[in-house]
Amino acid sequence: MTTAGIHIEGVSLTLGEHPVFSGLNLRMQGGQWHAVLGRSGIGKSTLVRLLAGIQQADAGTVNADDNKPLQQRVAYMAQDDGLLPWLTVIDNVQLGPGLRGKKSRKTAEAAALLLQQTGMSGWESALPRDLSGGMRQRTALARTLLEDQPVVLMDEPFSRLDAITRDELQNLAYTLLESKTVVLVTHDPVEALRLAGSVHVLHGGHPTQIDSLALAPASQPRNIDDPQFVEKLSELWSCMKMPEPDATVCMSRSA
Repeated sequence: MTTAGIHIEGVSLTLGEHPVFSGLNLRMQGGQWHAVLGRSGIGKSTLVRLLAGIQQADAGTVNADDNKPLQQRVAYMAQDDGLLPWLTVIDNVQLGPGLRGKKSRKTAEAAALLLQQTGMSGWESALPRDLSGGMRQRTALARTLLEDQPVVLMDEPFSRLDAITRDELQNLAYTLLESKTVVLVTHDPVEALRLAGSVHVLHGGHPTQIDSLALAPASQPRNIDDPQFVEKLSELWSCMKMPEPDATVCMSRSA
């Protein structure tokens, strides 16, 4: 499968009486991580549901840049872990292949390896009711990684993890998702700058305003102690606090 970039053009969406997007335009380059930030309720989760094909826009288009269907090449991890309560951990990880009738010894071995890598070894036969919130999230992450799709959409995938486990699984995901197009919704600007090649801040408004910060490519997650990292974090934090973008602080730029 080819690595697809994403083009969002003129997207508008109203849920109930609440306008979420109005003429939203955004391009995401293929083969890199994109972090989406913004205040609560601004539409971050709705954006990834649009990309996944779960939510449909009232107007505008969401396409891959190679003119092939995007939704057929997407792995999606929602905020809710979505584990099926009657399936064991290892069967939940293999949910996709199971639904497609392609569950096999090979998928079971791959699932077991991912559970080992995410710190879930020994829990393969457990049911979701026996897991903590963080363990459920690790299982959901393993399920997403098993899909091995060129486009990966993750909505706050590390939010329930303790700091050390979060760091470890960020590193794991960064390695396993190399060269894929990853869209990461997060509330944490540190996480965004550590992982993403481009950071996109949603502001809302009519038309919907979004600011993008392009970062230099990195072969591994960035060091948060680097002075340049701290400088960019301060800049991003200032941008996030603004209800509307200010060209003197928030603008598309490279670093």
